[in-house]
Amino acid sequence: MDRRKLVQNIKSICKIRNLLPTAACIESGVGKSFIGDINRGRTPSVEKVQMLAAYLGVTTSELLGEVYIKQFTGEVLPETVQETQPKFSRSAEETALAYDRATPELQAAVRRVLGLPEEPLVSKDKAM
Repeated sequence: MDRRKLVQNIKSICKIRNLLPTAACIESGVGKSFIGDINRGRTPSVEKVQMLAAYLGVTTSELLGEVYIKQFTGEVLPETVQETQPKFSRSAEETALAYDRATPELQAAVRRVLGLPEEPLVSKDKAM
């Protein structure tokens, strides 16, 4: 778990929701010192991360930065994705995410319907 990323995501989500991070921690039941404890090197319990995620209306994976938060207009992305992720409209991004999550068989069917090659295209960067 990247504690720095977790704290950054908590603060970003709270800013979008017009909440003070400390208030969100208190109201969610994780406690006033939750962020401070993380900053001091303590690893939060899974239960507390789940409680705060539920209160903020995101998944635990989104809060931890394992996947990016797609439901906000001001996207909150893990740092490594921010630098490389092309900018798409919300609907294009949702479509791409659905395709990525689909089974290989469904992906092949989508490629056939769209008249694309049978095998997915691989960029030169990824092929090396």
